Amino acid sequence: MRENRDRTPRHDGGYRLLFTHRRMVADLLRGFVREPFVQELDFTTLERVPGSYVSDRLEARAQDVVWRLRWRDRALYVYLVIEFQSTVDRWMALRLLVYVGLLYQDLIRRGQTLEGGRLPPVLPLVLYNGERPWEAAADVGELIAPGPEGLEAYAPRLRYALIDEGRLPDAALEQPENLMAALAALERSAAPLEVAAVVARLVRWL
Repeated sequence: MRENRDRTPRHDGGYRLLFTHRRMVADLLRGFVREPFVQELDFTTLERVPGSYVSDRLEARAQDVVWRLRWRDRALYVYLVIEFQSTVDRWMALRLLVYVGLLYQDLIRRGQTLEGGRLPPVLPLVLYNGERPWEAAADVGELIAPGPEGLEAYAPRLRYALIDEGRLPDAALEQPENLMAALAALERSAAPLEVAAVVARLVRWL
């Protein structure tokens, strides 16, 4: 019988379920997204939003997990799209460009645009736990071949944030009372079956 040598923990349904809880999402942002705007987000307003959309051509697409929360004390929501990956996907930037476009179409369809008909900002985030380093393009522009001078101004733009759990510094995993740090440390050190058991306990606890 062939032995399965891939010991990478998979982002199964139980793992995704952890990120349907406010505390886990808040700890993910606070502890691992190193951007100044994170400190200005109102985490008491975190709410999950629908993550499955149908395009104008009636093609169904689904995100893994989508949340929104207010920025400062304003009525402006920032949307968070979390994509879970256990393998490197070289087209991830393109996939997220499509996902964000479908999210925007859904907001327009439901009349949830901002004052003046503008759209809310979105943070696309990839949470990766594979063994190989993540080497996929972080910006969709990196997937487009150079063309005639001046044409680059018309190229689509989207960059995503990446959390590569296997390459996080030890200090990031030692953050006190941070559920995401504890989960990442567990994945790095434990066997897959042990990870699944702890994830199940965390789901019950949350």
